[in-house]
Amino acid sequence: MCITHSFLGLTRTMLALVLPERGLASTVQNAKSFHIPVIDFARFRTARSSSEKKQTANEIVSAFKESGFIYLGGHGIPGSVVNEAFQKSAEFFRMPVAIKACTSPTLQPRFHDLAWEDPRSNRGYVKIGRERVTQSSDPAEIASLRTKAPDFKESMEIGRDWESEWKNQWPQETDAPHFKRTMLDFYQTCHNLHVHVMRSIALGLGLEEQFFDRKIDEQCHNLRLLSYPPIKRSILEGDGQARAGAHSDYGTLTLLFQDSVGGLEVQNPHTGSFIPATPIPGTIVVNVGDLLARWSNDLLRSTLHPNQHDRINHPSSPVHCVFCNPNFSAEVSCLPNCGTEAKYPPINTETYIVGRLAATYT
Repeated sequence: MCITHSFLGLTRTMLALVLPERGLASTVQNAKSFHIPVIDFARFRTARSSSEKKQTANEIVSAFKESGFIYLGGHGIPGSVVNEAFQKSAEFFRMPVAIKACTSPTLQPRFHDLAWEDPRSNRGYVKIGRERVTQSSDPAEIASLRTKAPDFKESMEIGRDWESEWKNQWPQETDAPHFKRTMLDFYQTCHNLHVHVMRSIALGLGLEEQFFDRKIDEQCHNLRLLSYPPIKRSILEGDGQARAGAHSDYGTLTLLFQDSVGGLEVQNPHTGSFIPATPIPGTIVVNVGDLLARWSNDLLRSTLHPNQHDRINHPSSPVHCVFCNPNFSAEVSCLPNCGTEAKYPPINTETYIVGRLAATYT
């Protein structure tokens, strides 16, 4: 078999553990103006004094309190590195579906390991329609949404490469030359950036700069390569249909590398409307995930965002999301200076993330 369904028994248990208490950031009931600021992170990376660092850190935390999103410029990742990752990702998605999804029995002996199998692993190829991201906690509703309006995208999920139990599903080197090396290098580069941004958040919250270092050093992240194939407008405009439905992310931060077409929309928490996060060349879109929001007792905002990705007349080209997470062994509970009363009970990182993933996939 190409795909095992052993994880399905986890779904109801994990939903009961995670979704009723996940505590997404609460909505502020006023009509403040809403925008996603551009932050020059070079000022933090090259700062010569703690006061210089603190200024940028305060700007980042202020933005995450208000919108949960920033455009990060001056991040230190060369454009050539991003472009190389885009190129290798595009080459992967151009591979035949029979290879990527293991739909041909004659190919199974060679290619069976590419398909995504289990939320505890969260690695491998996900074909169009298999995932349906949503905020729902009802398994029947999620199944109905997936049948009625599945997410119209395909993805390749990559984790840290030294796992003994859960291994990455790499294509043959002859089919995707240099794909593995490029993605592992990109993964490490993004982890390093995650560490620095989390340090800025620590300073902005009034904590020691290295407060999060030992809580994120196991690199339990997910590099998601996304491809949005061309689609008829009538399908994209169908009831409930999107490239990716409105959802929050699960971990600490998400790093989004998008091309000029864009498609990301962000919910204004004050009005409930969605506004486009128009691509800005040279920047990374960074947003707060659920676990960082919980850590901060909702001081930092985990904001809903769909992706419409209007590639009606555009060729398919990839987008990269790096879902950065705390260590899977970490317990996430209210930080000492984020309120006198915790809104949520402590929760284990792995329990939360696996629970959300189990609800998302068929």
